[in-house]
Amino acid sequence: MNEKQIRILAVVATVMAVGMYVAYIPQIADNLAGHKGSPIQPLVAAVNCTLWVLYGLFKKPRDLPVALANAPGIVFGLVAFITAL
Repeated sequence: MNEKQIRILAVVATVMAVGMYVAYIPQIADNLAGHKGSPIQPLVAAVNCTLWVLYGLFKKPRDLPVALANAPGIVFGLVAFITAL
């Protein structure tokens, strides 16, 4: 793959990763409405995303697409976890 194709792949992968975590919004809404889902999966996702964000930030050179793509997973995963309790 050339550099342009790799950049396109990175952008598409980042958008899809963010979309995956934004997809927690309906689960959060259901949890708040009293239709509680399982808290396990969003908690595991939040921990996983935390590790990937740390990896992206501490790697030399920094891997900002990895960190940015996983940052929403921390927030939405924790919110889905908390509202499922």
